[in-house]
Amino acid sequence: MVLDKPGKPSYESPSSFRIIVLIRTVSKILERIVAARLLVAARLRGLLHPNQCGSLPGLSTYDACLSLTNDVRTLQRPRLKVSTLFLDIKAGFDNVDNTTLARILREGGIPPYLVSWVSSFLGERSCTLIFQGAPGTPAPVNVGAPQGSPISPLLFLLYVALLHFSIPRGLMISSVDDFALTVASLSYRRNIRRLQQLFERPQRKASRLGVSFSVATTELIHWRTPSQRNWPKCASPIQIKGELFRPSNSVRWLGYWFTPALDPAAHFSRRLALAQGAFALVRRLSPPGAGLPLYLCHRLATSLIAPILLYGADLFTPSMGPTTRLDTFWRKVQRRTTNCFSATPTGILSEESCLPPFSLLVTDRQRLAALRVVCSPPKVNPATALLHPSFPSLSGYRAPDSSRALTRGLSSVYLPLHWKTPRPVPPIRNHLPVDAVAHRTIPFTPGLSKMPMINSHLVCAAPSLPPSP
Repeated sequence: MVLDKPGKPSYESPSSFRIIVLIRTVSKILERIVAARLLVAARLRGLLHPNQCGSLPGLSTYDACLSLTNDVRTLQRPRLKVSTLFLDIKAGFDNVDNTTLARILREGGIPPYLVSWVSSFLGERSCTLIFQGAPGTPAPVNVGAPQGSPISPLLFLLYVALLHFSIPRGLMISSVDDFALTVASLSYRRNIRRLQQLFERPQRKASRLGVSFSVATTELIHWRTPSQRNWPKCASPIQIKGELFRPSNSVRWLGYWFTPALDPAAHFSRRLALAQGAFALVRRLSPPGAGLPLYLCHRLATSLIAPILLYGADLFTPSMGPTTRLDTFWRKVQRRTTNCFSATPTGILSEESCLPPFSLLVTDRQRLAALRVVCSPPKVNPATALLHPSFPSLSGYRAPDSSRALTRGLSSVYLPLHWKTPRPVPPIRNHLPVDAVAHRTIPFTPGLSKMPMINSHLVCAAPSLPPSP
């Protein structure tokens, strides 16, 4: 099935469309079983890089963005200049080569029956395009992993895992086909030269795999601390594939909007605009006194408007200005759900609509995200591997490429707070982002010597590998 990608300026190019493969239900069940077995084998043999997020059990875009922001703030503590280059693999799923992937799995020690199954799954396929005016004839497909298959994301991650490498005083993290290269030095110009040199390494590996990075979606950002918000901006561009890219004032990565000062207002202003558009659609469907019943309006508020409005609230905490605008909009949603008068008190409005206040929703979202991070296996979740060594995890593993060692011996002004220390008022010093996440779990830790590991099944051991038939 051919679907158009939303937000494209023109649909005259085939790249503006996405092909979703419709697969039989029985085949999807088999693919999910094989994907579970292949994931165990890949984890056991180290075929997945620890900094790969997305499309894996127990991981999400939040983990990638938390790792990125924590690395940025950590590198800024010793007063280094930090820059990040955002990259995107062009048509990643469509360029997975069957022969190359089979060689990667075979050399990585994957059982032969799984390698043979993957080769058979990706080989000798045919596809029939469904759109208005399509001829309806099957065409052979010799390359690529079908989008819509339960096993395709895992196969793609195994295919591009070789693109990852460690960066001294930096970080390379990805979510499926979106990559972020972060470096730090004494000047932004030195960061640009270093990013240009580092980009050549994954570019050479990608060319050998038959994939390439999209030039149109490449973005550069120079990070600043809140105290440097009014400093002169660095406008030096970076040259990638013969094209110049100037630093951006805001970057959208994995649905999160980042600014050089990591200001949450830029993110929540865009989320509010999207939620207002969805709310306008709901109002057209349900005018006062007619249209949808109230219980369906409540269902739309909780399943449509609230997720749009709260996306990113696990990472960013809205400041006073955005919070006021978000609260005002959320009260409009509550009134539409109950058809109450505009003079109805806020407390009664929340009870009658069965919709908690916006501030409680943000707090709940942040606490759930914090509990998931601190209870995840550090060898699986890159954000968990950045926790302070004193945090009571069941596993003492921490990321070997963490930049936390750079904060040792700093003056009291730049030394980060311990994860147990409350944030002072006024905030002379702040937590690192990961330590702030760990601090949110303190009310849930009384009486616990170690935090439980809710995703312990993701840590593979040798006996759990399915035997070869």
